[in-house]
Amino acid sequence: MVNKSWRIAMACSIALAFMSCENQKFNDTFVDSERVHVDTLSTELQKVRDYVPQYAVVAHRGSTYWTPEETEAAYRWAREMGADYLEADLQVSKDGVILALHDTDLKRTTNIEDVFGERFPEKTRRKYYELLGYNSQKIDSLILADKAAFVPNYPCSYTYYELMLLDAGSWFNQDAASLEQARTGFTTNHQYISTLQDLIMYSKGYKLDRYTTNTQTSGHVEIWGNEANNERVVISMTKTNDVINNPVNFGVKDNVIRYKFGYVKDEKGINNQALSGNLPGIYIEFKEPWLNPSNFEQMVYDELQMKNVEADFPGEKFNMNIIAGGNEPESNPFYKDGKINVGNTNGKVILQTFSLQSLTRVCDLFDGQVPMCFLLWLGTGATDLTYDDPQGYASFINLGVKYKAHYIGPCISGAPNNYPELNYPWQHNLIHRAKMKNHPYSFDTYDQMAKYFGQYNWGSDGGSRYEAPYLDAFFTNHTDMSLQYMVDFGYRKSPAPTEIPDAREVLDNLGYEK
Repeated sequence: MVNKSWRIAMACSIALAFMSCENQKFNDTFVDSERVHVDTLSTELQKVRDYVPQYAVVAHRGSTYWTPEETEAAYRWAREMGADYLEADLQVSKDGVILALHDTDLKRTTNIEDVFGERFPEKTRRKYYELLGYNSQKIDSLILADKAAFVPNYPCSYTYYELMLLDAGSWFNQDAASLEQARTGFTTNHQYISTLQDLIMYSKGYKLDRYTTNTQTSGHVEIWGNEANNERVVISMTKTNDVINNPVNFGVKDNVIRYKFGYVKDEKGINNQALSGNLPGIYIEFKEPWLNPSNFEQMVYDELQMKNVEADFPGEKFNMNIIAGGNEPESNPFYKDGKINVGNTNGKVILQTFSLQSLTRVCDLFDGQVPMCFLLWLGTGATDLTYDDPQGYASFINLGVKYKAHYIGPCISGAPNNYPELNYPWQHNLIHRAKMKNHPYSFDTYDQMAKYFGQYNWGSDGGSRYEAPYLDAFFTNHTDMSLQYMVDFGYRKSPAPTEIPDAREVLDNLGYEK
């Protein structure tokens, strides 16, 4: 009996000792994070990493707070406020137009339920095919195929001709979360689902050309409303020989249509007041591959060159692809004469994705020569970060290094989004050990700015063993608040703009009346 008791006691002691060792090994995060292995970027990749200004302000979807997201209003406002980058998610229409659009369901940010409901848009589809020059027999066969493949509310089930019917601004005025920021100008100035081409033109200081009673419309595409509804100018639609696989309906092939839109220089506000002259870059996200055609990365690569637009603006340079003729002199500054000049540097485009599959595709095509961010989300999805301990976090950093990303983009905690915390000081330190930089998302409050810049909390509690700020650039829904914070605390200095305009006054001056 004594012998048996002794053996039990010894077994318990060994188990407790083992548990103690395990706790020491895995629960002291700071110790473990400093000894875990991370791979490091090559010297060549570090050079590309530094194409982007330190503490760059990325206007998340333009703004989700002051304006309807990813619309002309959002991007013009962010540009005029002084954001370094205009951020967008990328999807594709049925006819191959690259969209700046977040949701895979059009119901939240458009009036698609009122315009189309759940039904196939046969009337407008027929008109679309007529405009492209198809005969009636061909149109009938195309309509039958399109009906069979139709999935309501998915962007890739609609042509851009049909998507232009939708209002992407009025919902903002009706949403309970944004009623205080509602403006009739978001309705009277028809807000469209933006295209990647639109995004680039906004970053270059342009806006949509809109029909007026003086517009010469001879030969233009027939659209709904023209000047009465403040519609955008659509000069032509041309069928190309390019074909894409529809991402929702496997096996369906759609022809790519080239739209020619009108744009005008965005130089004066409503009181003839000069606009900023800022030229920000763009920060564009590849979604999960199933949402887009298999050659989507190549489509984006080609679209960034803006060949079809440059031909219409002799002497202007719109090419954003720095490895396909759009490169800039290395001496070009990020800021010039108190204005944003990022759009004239080799950091004018940053690519991003959450998807490991997209990361590898981008690596194959862009080969680490264009700045790239690997975004992190804590979850159970196929490419989510499952374990946020040092070993798990380091494994994703190593994937980023392997596939030639230059930045890690972790989510941050705090209201109103209450995301999981993936940007602790030790995690920021791991990113830096890999010679990468840290681009967390998304900032909404002064408290978040103060926390991750080390003003309090992590400036003295736990984070004191690492040097603040715990970021190198960041996504914000409040460009105005974030810029003012950085000016106040000395992170934003001349030659960058240091006079931050009032958010409401900017919207007033841009013509979005209250």
